[in-house]
Amino acid sequence: MKGGYRGGRQDGIMRAYYGPDQRVAPPANCPEPARIRHISSISLSTNIMRLRRQLSLLLICALLASGCVYQAALSQGNLLDQEDIDQVEVGMTRGQVRFLLGTPMIDDPFHENRWDYVYYLRIGRDKAIFKRWLSIYYDGDNVTEIVKDQELRADL
Repeated sequence: MKGGYRGGRQDGIMRAYYGPDQRVAPPANCPEPARIRHISSISLSTNIMRLRRQLSLLLICALLASGCVYQAALSQGNLLDQEDIDQVEVGMTRGQVRFLLGTPMIDDPFHENRWDYVYYLRIGRDKAIFKRWLSIYYDGDNVTEIVKDQELRADL
């Protein structure tokens, strides 16, 4: 006996029970093999469609959740108190200005006679809610001009 079947074929079980020539026809309510294949192909395509639907729903949820990523507030530059800015006067030295306002945000090597103090605050994805730009011009080591409240770019 080969593999549990007589003669090595699958119909060997039926032959062993009924004999070689006494096969019984399947009952009338038993579906035909072609119909069984058709039903199984329908359930397979239904499962594939269900899987596609679930994957697309998962992808949509992932895309929607990616837009909800937290973005921290961005504070850039020198935050200056108005009292300190008001104390800066024409004729002060660079050391005195640095003591009052700190190191300038922009120390341009092409304009050594100008210090720029820039500050802006942006919260989340919104535009900057607070902007300030102060320029101090020097002649040698002394302040010659103070330009307050200059306009920064609108898209900051």
